[in-house]
Amino acid sequence: MAQTRYPHGSGPSQRQLRVGEVVRRRLSEVLARGDIHDPDLNRHSITVGEVRLSSDLKVATAYVLPLLGQLAPEALTDLRRNAGELRHLVGRDLGLKYTPQLRFELDETFDRMDETRRLFEDERVRRDLQPDPEDEGADSDADTRHDPA
Repeated sequence: MAQTRYPHGSGPSQRQLRVGEVVRRRLSEVLARGDIHDPDLNRHSITVGEVRLSSDLKVATAYVLPLLGQLAPEALTDLRRNAGELRHLVGRDLGLKYTPQLRFELDETFDRMDETRRLFEDERVRRDLQPDPEDEGADSDADTRHDPA
């Protein structure tokens, strides 16, 4: 039997969400200030969209996106190479018993939003989303025939 991704219900716990947001903010600050000693990583402008934590808070997956048309695979490689130093800098003020191990994945949220927009602009989808005039007339007739007594 397959295990669910989140064993305590349908999604992450409040603690996972709260710690994930703190890690995201701290990681964003570290990357924005250029605190890393790797010039290859410092030349990237990277946005941290989301951080998801494992249920035991020991693994944090950061979903990142390089800005300004920079090469995503190169930025991902640089982040993964410097994961240890980033973990140290992020965990410095975190206040947790264990600093989570950092993993980096490419954030595809914006690509999915573009695909969704493209689908909504398709003529067939627009036609399906517009109300059917026959259905509108049926609803109004049903309202006038309803006897409140």
